Amino acid sequence: MDNPARTTILRVMGIQNDITIVGGGLNGTGLALALASGGLTVTLIDRLPADERSLADFDGRAYALALASTRLLGAIGVWEQIAPDAQPMLEIKVTDGRAGEGPSPFWMHFDHSEIEEGPMGYMVEDRHLRCAYLDAVAAHPNITHLAPATVTEQHVQNGWAEVIADGQAVRSRLIVGCDGRQSGTAMRAGIKRSLKDYRQTALVAAIGHEKPHGGIAHQFFMPAGPLAILPLTGNRSAIVWAETTARAEELDALDDDAFIAALRPAFGDFLGDIHVAGARFSYPLNLTETEALVAERIALVGDAAHGVHPIAGQGLNQGLRDVAALAEVVTDALRRGEDIGAPDVLERYAAWRRFDATLLARATDTFNALFSNDNPTVRLVRDLGLGLVSSSPALRRGFIREAAGLTGDLPRLLQGRTL
Repeated sequence: MDNPARTTILRVMGIQNDITIVGGGLNGTGLALALASGGLTVTLIDRLPADERSLADFDGRAYALALASTRLLGAIGVWEQIAPDAQPMLEIKVTDGRAGEGPSPFWMHFDHSEIEEGPMGYMVEDRHLRCAYLDAVAAHPNITHLAPATVTEQHVQNGWAEVIADGQAVRSRLIVGCDGRQSGTAMRAGIKRSLKDYRQTALVAAIGHEKPHGGIAHQFFMPAGPLAILPLTGNRSAIVWAETTARAEELDALDDDAFIAALRPAFGDFLGDIHVAGARFSYPLNLTETEALVAERIALVGDAAHGVHPIAGQGLNQGLRDVAALAEVVTDALRRGEDIGAPDVLERYAAWRRFDATLLARATDTFNALFSNDNPTVRLVRDLGLGLVSSSPALRRGFIREAAGLTGDLPRLLQGRTL
């Protein structure tokens, strides 16, 4: 056989379904489950083996899931498996200062009791979330999971979108890129991306501590970047410590004992003795946005479309908002007999998510510039702002509902409803 004949046979023998999702991380698997629950057939392409995604040993990685995000997980059938290992976030305390000098007298305090819906959110370990996702994916008859597989080609013609993954053709009406900040799906579609380098790196680890945390999340803003201390189950907390890249590289090279010694002045002693309780990770921090969320038979979700600073802990929650909006738009279009990959259908998704995503990007960018700053005048203004919000019940309640993901035009899944 010559090459054209082989290509024809491969394409005939390939997979054909409604939607192809490129990227098997949390947004990709979540979207696969959401779409499958709405009756669509889905192929999920993951570059990592499934067993590597589902390692059950604790490694320190965890996520702050807003209340609305947990409702989505319930609607797609995975929250019941995760809930026993999730830690409710009952309070959030936001302070400002310098490491070793203690916090400013002006601070913000949010308490979940000020809203009726319950905890503002939950901390969930990566291992529990991924395992629940993968178990549900493996059990769903509407999902074909290709893992490990790498997409090398992407074509759109005659009303179909096709990818080639490790030599296998996968054909569908729509390709969704859930493949991260360096999305190959976006690049192959010609969607350009802007990048702002914060010259900061996030150091991520789990910390064991002597005293209980009480379900309280702390955000301590320092000149070089914020330190988030987020409660996990037991006497453990996850930290996300943003530092200048040069300083972060020095800290990352330390052994665990030296790392704790460097962390202690910022962490404080309110939880007693502390120690590293898992692996440590580091991630460069930047703001990245695509010029468009959609192209011909292409849609982008999560970091593939917009990656933000972790200063508000909203990265995964924003991705799940994308998941909920796209799943609703596509399933509704299918029920109306529309072409789910048509430009007018995809524009509904883009219009729904464009403003919210841009607003969050601008907000996190502004917060980082405002708080990663040691200018005395700027410090005074932001401290007065913290005090003002904390002293106003109406402002506090608004911030709490925003943190819980309960504001704006919520898709059905984020309300806990099925598609």
